[in-house]
Amino acid sequence: MRIPGHIGIIPDGNRRWALEKGLHKEMGYAKGLDPGLKLFTLCRDLGVQELTYYGFTMDNTKRPSVQTCAFTKACIMAVELLATQDADLLVVGNTDSSMFPKELLNFTRRTTMGKGGMRVNFLVNYGWEWDLNNLMGIRKPIDLKKHLKSSDVSRVDLIIRWGGRRRLSGFLPVQSIYSDFYVIEDYWPDFKPDHLYSALQWYDKQDITLGG
Repeated sequence: MRIPGHIGIIPDGNRRWALEKGLHKEMGYAKGLDPGLKLFTLCRDLGVQELTYYGFTMDNTKRPSVQTCAFTKACIMAVELLATQDADLLVVGNTDSSMFPKELLNFTRRTTMGKGGMRVNFLVNYGWEWDLNNLMGIRKPIDLKKHLKSSDVSRVDLIIRWGGRRRLSGFLPVQSIYSDFYVIEDYWPDFKPDHLYSALQWYDKQDITLGG
């Protein structure tokens, strides 16, 4: 099977999962922690070179404060869990905003955790306009990628989104320009290994043209 070098993860459906369980919306975020670690282990063992999780966006912070606090805490805990693994870890997001958790500031430069290994990126308080801001006003031909705030994140081969929604929601607009996009109907807290395997089997059958 052809394994993508870089997989992007949009872990959606946490709030809907909570409502279906008779819980408050904000109670769904913490249920995504264990799936995130399981997915990391599976991707590492399969030989994936880079993995990017979509934590929360700058737009997400407009939600009610009880939800904002819940998903911020979940992202902090997720990064701290990943920091216990062998990986090269990076958190990407707008650190100038008060919504960026100070607990994650030390991870905003790529850091080798343990023995190092797979590159793992976590988008926290991320915004596509923020990411592209350095490009404003530039008219001469340039190496586009080096001017991104997310310049240390490579091109994404496969994006997998849970929760049934068929949109990118601003996920790394430059790196995802040629990504294959696979949607899983189940909510993120209901993650199971077969979700990943079905995405990889589908990806293996895709024709890579890169516009050619």
